[in-house]
Amino acid sequence: MTNEQELHLLRIKQEFDLLVDAKYRAGVAEHGGNLWDMDLLKLIDEGMSEAIDQFTYLKTIRDKLLGTYPQL
Repeated sequence: MTNEQELHLLRIKQEFDLLVDAKYRAGVAEHGGNLWDMDLLKLIDEGMSEAIDQFTYLKTIRDKLLGTYPQL
């Protein structure tokens, strides 16, 4: 990889580290308990819900960028 690619990857990893730390701590503060103690089906349901949220955000951003977002 080029030096630019290495730096780009490093910046992504550094930001991810900060964001995952903050998100995890916020989840513990909000919900308490241990994530690994959560029921498997609940973990799946929560993951699916997060995936739906992510799609919704990305679809909305894409529509706005393309100018196809409905003006309500």
